[in-house]
Amino acid sequence: MPLNIPTLVMVDIYVLVLVGLLMLHAWRRGRRDSTLGYLAAALLLGALGTVLGSLRGIGMDFVPLVLGNGVLQISAALTWTALRVFVGRQPHLPGIFAGAVIWTLLCLNPAFYESLAVRVMVSSLMTVCYTGLAALELWRSRRSLEVAWVPALVLSLFHAGFYCVRIVVDQGMPFDMALASAGQGTRFFALLVFETLLYAIGMAFVILAMVKERAELKFRAAAYCDPLTGVGNRRAFMSSGEYLLKGCAQRGEQVVLLLCDLDHFKRLNDNYGHATGDQALVAFGQVVEGSLRKQDVFGRIGGEEFACLLGAADLEAGGQVAERIRREFAGLPLLEPGQLSVSIGIVSSREGGYDLFRLLSLADDALYAAKDKGRNRIQRYPAD
Repeated sequence: MPLNIPTLVMVDIYVLVLVGLLMLHAWRRGRRDSTLGYLAAALLLGALGTVLGSLRGIGMDFVPLVLGNGVLQISAALTWTALRVFVGRQPHLPGIFAGAVIWTLLCLNPAFYESLAVRVMVSSLMTVCYTGLAALELWRSRRSLEVAWVPALVLSLFHAGFYCVRIVVDQGMPFDMALASAGQGTRFFALLVFETLLYAIGMAFVILAMVKERAELKFRAAAYCDPLTGVGNRRAFMSSGEYLLKGCAQRGEQVVLLLCDLDHFKRLNDNYGHATGDQALVAFGQVVEGSLRKQDVFGRIGGEEFACLLGAADLEAGGQVAERIRREFAGLPLLEPGQLSVSIGIVSSREGGYDLFRLLSLADDALYAAKDKGRNRIQRYPAD
């Protein structure tokens, strides 16, 4: 079925404006993520460039050939900028306007201005460059992105590939002739308009989905993070701990739980102030994180109480980790020597099984035994 080019161009303009306004609304009503702002500008400028490009054959060739194509190059650059900003890099202002400036300067050359084939080739190359840069931004940041970035990469590569094909097969039919003609030469032009329309829609909603997913991940991380120490809170510890226990149980590996409680914490707050108490909590969290492996689970489960779950470890290994924590925390230069100490209760899955609540209960018994024996010590379960 032949594609009607005038209808496609009108639909292209309408959809670009509509989706651009929706992205603008999402940017203004949401968290004002600048990614959506740049994307909205790209879509709206794409619509403007298409309108200007259609004003051919009416005696104002400078408007569609220079202004129209220049605006379209800025639109492509802003799509690249949207992804650049999304991955955490700053906008590159010279790069945003480079395509439009180069295009304008080239149009000052009569040989370039009069050659439709050369203009088509250069315009397509610029589009390929900007789209390739957008794909490169995603690829180089792929290890740090926690959202589904592959669809945006695929769309960018396909769009760049399509314009590479255009360089080879497009015969350079004038735009006004393409609008009036329904012959064989207009099929690729119609396909070009259709593909560009689908690319704009696809990128808009894929980028919007990535922005939304990242916001949800940030909210989820905040819900699982202790705001003072930056380590996991009780909810995070219970969730990750259950997962670790399940995996170790399936593999038949031992697990060790360390329950830590800072000694005389109320007296520390009363004598030195709550700010010093907060510093002690933060410092303890840093000491513990420096003593654990990546696969271990650590969290602040309440007040001055912390818990560590060590996978694939026995009581001996757990005791060594606990002693390192106790010694390093006591040696911190935060206060006078002897003012900082921690008591630690230890239990393994050999005694408590793979039930996290039971392990916490048994470790709590060991912790209280350590407190009764004078604090600043490590006590294994069962107590001696």
